Amino acid sequence: MIRFLLLDSGPLGLLTHPRRSAEVVAINDWLLRCLLHDVQVFVPAIVYYELRRELLRADKVSSLARLDVFVHSNPGRYLFLTDEALHLGAELWAKARRAGRPTAARDALDVDVLIAAQAVSLGAHSSEIIIATSNRKHLSQYLAAADWTEIPFENYR
Repeated sequence: MIRFLLLDSGPLGLLTHPRRSAEVVAINDWLLRCLLHDVQVFVPAIVYYELRRELLRADKVSSLARLDVFVHSNPGRYLFLTDEALHLGAELWAKARRAGRPTAARDALDVDVLIAAQAVSLGAHSSEIIIATSNRKHLSQYLAAADWTEIPFENYR
């Protein structure tokens, strides 16, 4: 049963988008249902960095403000990038490379492996964690990962 939901930059960008398109309304409704089913929602520090840098580059002031409100509206929502997660990320990265399944270019930071490491560092059983992402292929080799539209809230406790 899923108890922990980590948001990748795609879904997080939609959740904090200032325009109220049908997709933005739908993902916000979905997130509310998740929260009502006692699912803990996390924004990994590396995802916050990834989205924030792009919003800064594009000078999207309103989106930056919405991002910060969303992340800081719940004190436990921001998932800090710890030394433990960095060490685990390095191990996951090396293991994926040895298996011939890299998730990024050799010299890239590899945000996906750090998201996975941050998720694993929660200490929960893997069956309790899912990552909402638009990049299922890379993340799913570490943990359950799916597009937010494919994660039914009915499966939550």
